[in-house]
Parts: sequence; structure tokens; C-alpha cells
Amino acid sequence: MPAPSGGVPAGRGGTSPARRRTRRVRRAAAFLVVAALVAVAGANVPEPAAPGWVSPGLVGGGGWPFAGVPLDPDDADGAAYLPDSSAVRLADGRVLLVPSGGEAPVAVAADDPRVAQAVRSDSAWLASGTVPEGPPDSGFRDMAARALLDLRLLTPPNGASLASWYGAWRYSWPRDSAFAAAAFTVTGHPSEARRVLRFLGRVQTGNGVWAARYNADGTAVTDGRPPQLDSLGWVLWASWLYRTRNPGADDLPDLWPMVRRAADHLAGSLDAEGLPPPSSDYWERDHGREQDPRRPTLGVVGPVLAGLRAAADLAQGYGQGAKAAQWRAAAGRVSDALDRQFAPYGYPRSPVRHGLMDTSVTFIAPPFAPADQAVNGAIANAEREQALPNGGVLPGESWSGAPDVAWTPETALFGLSAASGGRTDEAVARLGWLSAHRTSLGALPEKVGPTGRQAGVAPLAWTDSLVLLTLSALRTPLPIPPTS
Repeated sequence: MPAPSGGVPAGRGGTSPARRRTRRVRRAAAFLVVAALVAVAGANVPEPAAPGWVSPGLVGGGGWPFAGVPLDPDDADGAAYLPDSSAVRLADGRVLLVPSGGEAPVAVAADDPRVAQAVRSDSAWLASGTVPEGPPDSGFRDMAARALLDLRLLTPPNGASLASWYGAWRYSWPRDSAFAAAAFTVTGHPSEARRVLRFLGRVQTGNGVWAARYNADGTAVTDGRPPQLDSLGWVLWASWLYRTRNPGADDLPDLWPMVRRAADHLAGSLDAEGLPPPSSDYWERDHGREQDPRRPTLGVVGPVLAGLRAAADLAQGYGQGAKAAQWRAAAGRVSDALDRQFAPYGYPRSPVRHGLMDTSVTFIAPPFAPADQAVNGAIANAEREQALPNGGVLPGESWSGAPDVAWTPETALFGLSAASGGRTDEAVARLGWLSAHRTSLGALPEKVGPTGRQAGVAPLAWTDSLVLLTLSALRTPLPIPPTS
């Protein structure tokens, strides 16, 4: 696609400028066309044979409304972000950025006024809140700033926080969006958190649930995936965290109706044992494939428990005592069921003897639930069972996917659990691994291959959010939804 007036298309040495320009335009157009088609048509668009997600990160430029465009891998060698900015300095010294209000990147001279404007805008936004650095001299500030800026680029003005920029990731999952809202909250960027929560309130159905995922325009993706109950718990938890950090704020009038609908649905869904119905969770897998398909996984029970506790506390703050008591009683039933069904087997993913462990055991530990010695032991067990030689972790024991590819969200969840549980050295080690396995631009990818190279799309919003929450927890403990 042609560059806007005043911009020079970016390129590298080795071929003629015309051929470089043609190749780059075709590749950039392919990136954006695939992303746009998938955003409009949902799952009906076929994935390309080649891994089109291969990009080291997004190019932005500050200003409002802002946009993020993937950097062409042909331009990655020698490229780097300008400090505290989403503008990219190319190897030849020019700067690639998306002008304010634009959608296409342009390459301009380093002294072009738009460069200074972009840096000022991004830097001012970061400074309006906090860039969590973790322990003093830990060296994580750059990762935190990049995660914040990438999370911002993945959250369009309507609040539909996207998992990432490409194809199968260019959707808004309520689960991931809840963590984005939480990350914006703890870093002192409440306007972004409000936009995400408002979006969730707008697209919520009348019975309190959300679709599994949404297009960037807010329409539900109709690909046959049923609603995923863990998302209700996560949105309730994120709403509570926002309200806890912004007490008495009346700038989000739709928060309480959204909370009431979601919490009422969860409370009314519990069976005679006190468990919610089976549902897919963050694994995005049909619950019929679980070890016990009749009962929910810990990946559902954990967030449902945290969400009901959070909702009860929110209700108390809104002066809704009856609702608080109702949801607190429902949370008590879930907690009792957790003790009866999962605890005897060591908190596996499914409540069966010799059940397989997975990262969802962290959902019943700080910052989502009070500390418990038995749960801490289960987390340590899960970490051992999921560990990979490259230093990362699999999503779960006996993972059915690639056996040697580490997933960064799961690695970050163990880091968040460690930071929230007072295991600082362990949290710093997890963060150190994540920092060392960022892309050449410094973005956090979804997956890391056995040789340590990027094996999934970058950036991934959920990993960005979890890293920011972990770094924040290392400096100031995150609040935990009260149990009574």
C-alpha cells in the first residue's frame, strides 16, 4: 500500500529500491488484508499456509486514535523501538511510525517533527501512570514499558482489547480482556481500563454471559463455540479490582448492571454439589475431552470462585446487601465443592484420581484466592510436571500440543503466583526468562520454541497483562477478593 503524503516507504539494502518497495508493499498488504478479512468474516477465512504471524512486533506512533501495524520481518534486522515509544528506528536510520489518526506506516527522517510528536505522546501516556519495574535494579522496566505500549495498541477506541494483531488472534476474548483491564488498573491507566470494561458491558447478553470471543467491531464470532464460564469469573474479578483501586468512582455507571447479570448467572448455575456446569476454559478445548467430562475443570472453578467472591464484595460497596449475601453463599458452596472434589487429588485439572496438573491451579492462589499450604504444594507439583528444557512451561501435564514449545501466558501465571505468594526469587526468575525470550523488538510472543526463538504471534496481550500484574505485585501486593 502506498505511504501517505510526506512519507518514504521503508527498506533495506541488498536489492534495488524499487524491488524492495514492491516486495514490502505486497507483504504489508498481505498482513493487513488477512487481519482485516478475519476481523470481518471471523472463522470462515482460511489460514494461510505460511506462518503469517511472523513479525517481531507492532509499529505505532502515538496520538489518538492510534493504530498498530506489524513490522515487516524484512525490516527487522537492526530495527529497534525508540525509547518509551512504539516508533521504530530502522537500520538505515529512518524511523517507521503510524501517524496520528492514520492506519499505514510511513518511514521518515529521524528529525521529522512526527517522530518527536510520536515519542512525546507515548512517553506522556506511560508517565500518566506507572511503569512497574519490579524489584530495584531488576532491569525489567523496558519489558514493562513495551508490554504497556503494546497492550495499548491492541486496545482500539471501542475497548475491544484484542489478543493480538493477526488472523486467529485478532479477536477480543472476554477472559483476556479482563486481564487487560486489570493490568491497566494496577498501572494507573484507568481510562483504558474503563474502555475495556465498558466494551464488555455493551456486548454482554441479557442472561449475563459473553460469547467465547468477539470481532474487533464488537460483533460476536459465530463459529459454534459455546460461552465459556470462566470468562464471567474473570470479568467479575477485574471489575472488582478496578473498583478497589478507584473507590467511590462514578465514572463507570454500567459496571454494576454488568456485575449483577454475570454474578446472578454464575450463582444460578451451580449444581447440587456446588459446582458450575462443565465448560471450556482458557485451553479453548471442548470439555468433553477432559478426564472427567461430567464436571468442570479447575480452569472454570477457580475463576468462578474468585468472581463470586469479588461480586459479593462489589455488591456490599454498592449497598446491595441482599445480593452480597446471595453471592457470598454461592461462593461458599463453590469453595466447599473445591475442597471435596479437587483437594483430595492434589488440585488437578479434572477432579479424578491421578488427574493431570495444569496452570489453572494458580487460579486458587493469590492474587485470586487466599494463600493455602496445600495449594502451594500443588502449584510446585504443576511447575515440575509442566517444565521444559528451554526454561518455560507447557500449559499442562501430558499436553497434547507441541511437546517442546513453551507458552508465555502459563509461564507468566506461575510468575504472578510466585510474586503474589511472596516467592520473589522465583517470580524474578520467571520474569527473567520471559524478558530473555522477547522478540528482536522486545515484544512478548505467545510461544517460545525449543531453541529459544519466537514460535507464536507477538505481542500477545494476555502475556503483556500478566507480566504487568506480576511486576506490580512484586512492589505492592495485589488485593485478594475477600472470603467473607
